[in-house]
Amino acid sequence: MKIIFISLGCDKNLVDTEMMLGMLAGKGYSFTDDEEEADIAVVNTCCFINDAKQESIDSLIALGEKKKNGRLKGLIATGCLAQRYAKEIRKEIPEVDAIVGTNAFDRIADAIEKTVEKQQPDFLRDIHETPVFGKKRVLTTGGHYAYLKIAEGCDKHCTYCIIPKVRGNYRSVPMEILLKEAEELVSGGVKELILVAQETTIYGVDLYGEKKLSELLQKLCDIAGLYWIRILYCYPEEITEDLIRTIKKEKKICHYLDIPIQHASDDVLKRMGRKTSNEDLRNVIGRLREEIPDICLRTTLITGFPGEREEDHEALMEFVDEMEFDRLGVFTYSAEENTPAAEFPGQTDEEIKVKRQGEIMELQQEIAFDKAADMIGRELYVMIEGKVADEDTYAGRTYKDAPDVDGLIFVSTQEELMSGDFVKVKVTASYEYDLIGEIIK
Repeated sequence: MKIIFISLGCDKNLVDTEMMLGMLAGKGYSFTDDEEEADIAVVNTCCFINDAKQESIDSLIALGEKKKNGRLKGLIATGCLAQRYAKEIRKEIPEVDAIVGTNAFDRIADAIEKTVEKQQPDFLRDIHETPVFGKKRVLTTGGHYAYLKIAEGCDKHCTYCIIPKVRGNYRSVPMEILLKEAEELVSGGVKELILVAQETTIYGVDLYGEKKLSELLQKLCDIAGLYWIRILYCYPEEITEDLIRTIKKEKKICHYLDIPIQHASDDVLKRMGRKTSNEDLRNVIGRLREEIPDICLRTTLITGFPGEREEDHEALMEFVDEMEFDRLGVFTYSAEENTPAAEFPGQTDEEIKVKRQGEIMELQQEIAFDKAADMIGRELYVMIEGKVADEDTYAGRTYKDAPDVDGLIFVSTQEELMSGDFVKVKVTASYEYDLIGEIIK
């Protein structure tokens, strides 16, 4: 029996997918990436914003048609959409055989067995219970880097966000479990660990009564064979002096932080339920750059939030212009049902959201292109990601580049390189968001 997995949404969801793959591999199942060969399809869904929700629904419907007309015998929905809309899926997409919630994916083998038996089970455990962690994984990232999910859920309750209602409250994974998982990943060939959670910066508060991210990072740095550690999803108000010192001191920690600030207008930040102000953001960014001058800062923004006035948008544009983030993404506001913001007055027209999004991205494009050009002449270590087809050129990433969201550096060489190899490269040119370089012998 062959199973196809389709993992949608964020990298936290991908870790869940990899654990499900590991559990099934341990039971002797085999996998395929060809829908025409699959006996069972599992869609690990997302419902963070409307576009993600629609992508998940479309995937389930398309596979439901395959089930009617092809080899496919079973269809299973897992993840956030399955957790949040289990009843609706049962009613609207009857082709789905089993539903597995966000905190019950360790029942995936049971779901498949019940599906084969022509049953229609639901596995929907309380989202606030102890999360599933520490399961052996089948990596889908190529094996040279991996995501390490250090916590589940969120306690922030931003007014636009549905995550606490589908993932539960914040629950850290015990440190000894994370270190064991990290050691196993590195012994299997992983050279870069990317720490993820809904929020990484408060890791350990629920288990140990205080923030333990710095301690976790220091212990991860002791793992032989691990080259890079990257930290994503850092809430700016939770970045401590201790964390800054650790990043500055430990050579394995990339000088890269992902800090989703969402906005820079105090009025909008307050309505979002964020815990920072424009001044707070300036202070933490200034402190990071003062202590770690070569740090690469990435952020994400939301445009068109309810009640966002033109002057709020202008304040955000001014902030982006002055802060000159190395990496920046912008989402248009998505009104999610059962969130406070969806009921706020002053909902912004879609046309205005898109217009403001475009203006920010146009500004950021100039900043990003200039920053790429400023890299010319620098010498950097590069992790090779793969070879460009039919060329003596390899694509790689510098410390400034997280997988799938940031740029690449292209290196021409007749040397035979493998994914995960590190080479020292001198940047010789830039092209938009990407760099071009040559290997230093």
